[in-house]
Amino acid sequence: MAQLHVEAEGVAQAAPEVVWELVANADSYSQWGLWSASGYENLGAQAPDGAGVIRWMRYGRTTTVEKVLESQRGRRLVYTVVKGIPVRNYRADVTLTPEGEGTHIRWAASWDRTLPGRIVHRKLRSIYPDVVSSLIAAAERSAARLGMTALPVMAAAAGRLAAQAWLLTLSPGSASPTPPR
Repeated sequence: MAQLHVEAEGVAQAAPEVVWELVANADSYSQWGLWSASGYENLGAQAPDGAGVIRWMRYGRTTTVEKVLESQRGRRLVYTVVKGIPVRNYRADVTLTPEGEGTHIRWAASWDRTLPGRIVHRKLRSIYPDVVSSLIAAAERSAARLGMTALPVMAAAAGRLAAQAWLLTLSPGSASPTPPR
């Protein structure tokens, strides 16, 4: 059967480990994402990001239940929808790839092309970019709280290597950087 596909990508100025903590923790989805509530079903002694874990997220009036199929800590999470949205053979893949001192995020899903699946496709095409944008914003806030800001990455990406050294010498208590002496 033909498949439908949605995908969104972006780069967070945060280390893959910081992004992973958000992606792997279903309890946090309602804090950083579009969901009003989120969590686990019968987690027990299982690792929250391990294969076989059942997670749930509520969006509007729909609660989607997912099963983690594969987990490569800090790199990749693969899951399927067990119930909630009318899709068949749904498989999503969240991939985190180091990019400089940041992380390239790719969130993609495919499922069978059925009539209900086409309706879901229409909605997910708009939701996936919002999810990735929310994840990037949350990861960058977490990185800033942890003191893992990406100022050197942004300076190098802009091609201002001299500015990179200058950005690293911020004066304590000042909002503007002090040039190196």
